[in-house]
Amino acid sequence: MTKKTKLMTKVEERFQRPLESLLPEMVNELGLSAAADKLGISKATLGYWLLKFGIDVRRVALAPGESKVLRNNRSV
Repeated sequence: MTKKTKLMTKVEERFQRPLESLLPEMVNELGLSAAADKLGISKATLGYWLLKFGIDVRRVALAPGESKVLRNNRSV
C-alpha cells in the first residue's frame, strides 16, 4: 500500500473517495489538465500520483467513426 501525503488525504476527504478509484475516473472523463485543475493540484503532481499508484495512462487516436475496444479492462 502506498503511503499517502497530507495533500492526498485532503483531496480524498474533499471528494469522499480513495484516490485509487478517483484518479482513473477523472483522467478518463476530463483529461490530465482538467482533472488536475478540478483536484486543485498541478499536472506534475497528478502525474506523480498516477505513477505512485501504478495507474497507467495511455492515449488512443481514433479516426472518425471508430470506437475504442475494451480488453481486460484496458483501452486498446
